[in-house]
Amino acid sequence: MRTVLIANPKGGSGKTTLATNLAGYFATRGRRVVLCDLDRQQSSLEWLGRRPHKLPLIRPQDSLKERLVRNAEWIVIDSPAGLRGDRLTDIIKAADFIIVPTQPSAFDIGATREFLDLLREEKAIRKQRAFVAMAGIRVDARTRSAASLQTFMESSGFPVLTYLRDAQIYRLAAEQGASLFDIRPSQVGRDLQQWAPLLHWLVNAG
Repeated sequence: MRTVLIANPKGGSGKTTLATNLAGYFATRGRRVVLCDLDRQQSSLEWLGRRPHKLPLIRPQDSLKERLVRNAEWIVIDSPAGLRGDRLTDIIKAADFIIVPTQPSAFDIGATREFLDLLREEKAIRKQRAFVAMAGIRVDARTRSAASLQTFMESSGFPVLTYLRDAQIYRLAAEQGASLFDIRPSQVGRDLQQWAPLLHWLVNAG
């Protein structure tokens, strides 16, 4: 069993987009997947509630109780905004991988910078029991803000996995309870290419 924590203390940073699509990927590969939504808004579980029965199964969960996840191969955790302190430490202890999504704005970069400082102090990360990486979310590579995000992420000291573009297909898929990986590849080819480094890291990190 492997656990992926999607974490950033700032609301609206792209955590749910990353979590739902990642769960969708593992489900389409025939894995036993649990999507654990710890956020009060329960956006990931609402997405799962819209998911058609014909699509690969993803099991819902709103806590990290071991008895509920014992049979899972992959657990994807959508974490709440404002995550820090003892609760952050407890969740990190349950994680094998931590992906920090960040959008290209000064507010997002500032919040992420402070969060990365907190992560560096966590024992599980210092002892390499959990591995941290970065992902840019809703990025338009032609903009100055995208360049600022790239400079920040590449100076973070953590692996930078990918920059996902701001595409309408993410919103359309979310409305239908689907992930990119449930859609015909011919419709999302560019986006699947952007996901490939992130998925490769999860399979091979550690």
